[in-house]
Amino acid sequence: MRVLVTGANGFIGAQLTAALIAAGHQVVAAVRDPSKLALRFPDIETIAADMNRDTTVAVWRERLEGVDAAINCAGVLQGGRGQDMEAIHHLAPAALFDACVEAGVARVIQVSAISADAEAETDYALSKKRADDHLQGLDLDWVVLRPSLIYGEGAYGGTAMLRALAAFPWVTPLVGGGGQPFRPLHVDDLARTVIACLERPDLARRVLEPVGPEVETLKSILARYRAWLGRPPARPLPIPLSVVRPLCRLGDLFGRGPLSSNALAQLEYGNAGRETGFAETIGFQPAPLARRLQLRPAQTQDLWHARLYLLRPLLRGVLVLLWLISGLLGLATLGDFALPLLTGFGLPAALAIVTAIATSLLDLVIAALLAVNWRPRLTGLLQLAVIAGYTAVLTLAAPALWADPFGPLLKNLPILVLVLVQMVLAEER
Repeated sequence: MRVLVTGANGFIGAQLTAALIAAGHQVVAAVRDPSKLALRFPDIETIAADMNRDTTVAVWRERLEGVDAAINCAGVLQGGRGQDMEAIHHLAPAALFDACVEAGVARVIQVSAISADAEAETDYALSKKRADDHLQGLDLDWVVLRPSLIYGEGAYGGTAMLRALAAFPWVTPLVGGGGQPFRPLHVDDLARTVIACLERPDLARRVLEPVGPEVETLKSILARYRAWLGRPPARPLPIPLSVVRPLCRLGDLFGRGPLSSNALAQLEYGNAGRETGFAETIGFQPAPLARRLQLRPAQTQDLWHARLYLLRPLLRGVLVLLWLISGLLGLATLGDFALPLLTGFGLPAALAIVTAIATSLLDLVIAALLAVNWRPRLTGLLQLAVIAGYTAVLTLAAPALWADPFGPLLKNLPILVLVLVQMVLAEER
């Protein structure tokens, strides 16, 4: 079959794309950046699509030429800053589904979420549910999949956070008491499920909950991952929800990572679903978490990623603090440091004042860009350029600073390396 896949650049979408290719299907990947996906999958067709904006039937209708089936894998856990959750989860998928009706593309698979019901009460769950409901009202051979926690060899989003908590030194932090239930399902089993739904007519017009065979708690999942990473058992450290909630609100403000109010609400709601005979319906028994981990031992890169994951926000926070304090101190000490230095370098007093204020404001701008995680690569390049410029100017103006026992210029070298590390860690795809 020729299959249109949205969200093919994400964790689930990429794994599903690979599985479809292995099963002999032709994939048409509708993604925001086709050139980037084409590097990963050079033998498939890629087309530009933005789920934030593509909310009309007409724009999807032309993309369905020659397509036999459509699979929607697009999703975000947190909206804001260029991510319109209602558009991504509901309006764009609904337009795609309606276009499938017009184009005669009967087989449509919606990869939703196990919590996509009104009781969850989050914008994530409700927007997913609206798309599910819309699809179920159409005259199509639709299938709605509502999987539990999906994990795999790669680490992204919530599963990356689980690994990071499992690798935490000395203790294992647990949200609340760590008793929240899951039925974790390996991404390969989800891909196998999708392909079965694509190829088997008897699964049409069904809502399925792809779940693993065993209920695991957050505490047991972290213990299994810790053992998988080769770390000795650690003492559980329950973190009260009264502490977690403010941290999640900070996550809402400063990033789109797994630490967010939506993620916490979904965790509290539960991700185990209902036992609905999924294995009997789909025709195979998914492997339990313990078995999957045993079959793929952790490697050095797994341990590195788990340990670095929680250092990433810490590193960004330190750099925010560095530029913020640098800018504020620059403004506060104009007459004591910056102006004498710049006038000694030969600048007229007026130009020295403008330069000193401008560089201090530049430091504050960099702090703000880092705080909101604006285009990490460009922000990183800006930091490198500014640090290199400051170092060069100060070397010419006061070369003796290199011999200062407090190392005011020498410290710029490790700061440059920190910026490079932050740039690498900020780029997930």
